[in-house]
Amino acid sequence: MSQLRLGEPNSGGWDMITANETGFDAGRYLFIPFETLEAGVQRMDLKTGLTTTLVQPGTQGFTKGDASRWAPWGGYLTAEESWEKGSTKGRLFELTNPTTATGGSDSNFVHRSIVPRVAHEGLAFDRENNLYFVDEFNGGSIYKYVPAQSTAPTGNEYFSAGQTFVLQINGGDNANAVGSFIWIPITDTAGGPIDGVSVMNADGTIDGRETAKMVKGTGYQRPEDMEIKTLANGDEMLFVATTATHQVYSINLDSNQVKLFVNRDTVDKSTGVSVGTALANPDNLAIDAAGNIYIVEDQPAGMADIWFARDADNDGVADSVARWASLSTVGAEATGLYFDKFDNNVAYVNVQHPDSLVDSTIMISAIPEPNLASAIPESGLPGPDPISAMPESNALSVLLSGMGLMALMGFIVLRRSVTSIS
Repeated sequence: MSQLRLGEPNSGGWDMITANETGFDAGRYLFIPFETLEAGVQRMDLKTGLTTTLVQPGTQGFTKGDASRWAPWGGYLTAEESWEKGSTKGRLFELTNPTTATGGSDSNFVHRSIVPRVAHEGLAFDRENNLYFVDEFNGGSIYKYVPAQSTAPTGNEYFSAGQTFVLQINGGDNANAVGSFIWIPITDTAGGPIDGVSVMNADGTIDGRETAKMVKGTGYQRPEDMEIKTLANGDEMLFVATTATHQVYSINLDSNQVKLFVNRDTVDKSTGVSVGTALANPDNLAIDAAGNIYIVEDQPAGMADIWFARDADNDGVADSVARWASLSTVGAEATGLYFDKFDNNVAYVNVQHPDSLVDSTIMISAIPEPNLASAIPESGLPGPDPISAMPESNALSVLLSGMGLMALMGFIVLRRSVTSIS
């Protein structure tokens, strides 16, 4: 249904998805920013089916809303994918009352100015509640914010003091590098400037891009989304997609090693040879309950795929990739893939900026069926082969709301029940 018809301000460009992952009624709501010049934030109630605009388009000049992440203390974070030197944008925001706000009139939308300004996209928290972010720019860096209070119960306390660092490999002043890395400070421990290092904006905030250059941070070509997984040995691994180089990097936060996780040399499981140009413009990343990484392309509809990456030994280098879903809606891009943290059989994805101008949120629901092809491992021997946290079958559905979910894993054909929420 149309939000505008219901009197809910909505500028479209629905982007990344997250849910309320903690607290009362955890998992009940989905939160989505608008990636438009006058951006906002909406909340979908999965219990009632109602969608409410909590941040009306253009509030505080908010623009190009992209990032979408639930915070450990129960706030909702989003940010602007818009930054250039001297701009007033590039801001990180927190919606401090995401589940209790009734609409734009009582929502509390706060700019967290301690975080340096960049063209934000992906956000991720590690087990110590450090916040990772990127600068979505050709030559953009990867950053870490370390709060003074890692267990802060509110955003006000979490963002009251903390230090930001930029990732550097082999002395820095380089691009697309792999190997051992270190974190170089670009603010002091309170979040203030470091003399001779931090590049300041006119309003007293810090320019994260120019400051990264000052300390020779390693640059990547349009780093976009991020996800973190925990390995069996307890190490945490951060994944970063770089659109312009058609790559995904893995960053082991405990061993301090960066590796190339996926690129065009990665084997396509369906063909047995390098995936080549079939993989293009990886943008969003998602992680399922089993720790599998999914890669969402930013391509014209009819070419845009979502890829499943298999890394059986969790060494940070994918063994293969295979198409998991494809989008056929004219003019649209798939974005924001999110696996439900409370139901391993459910995922959500957005259909953004179609020619019809009607954005949609698609729910993908796996239907477990025993004793089918999904129970046969690649070896052909009896026993489970957990290639995905979402159960598979050898049947296939569907085309709904203009989105062709072809759901081809390369291993077997998956069946997905798909529902549109718009």
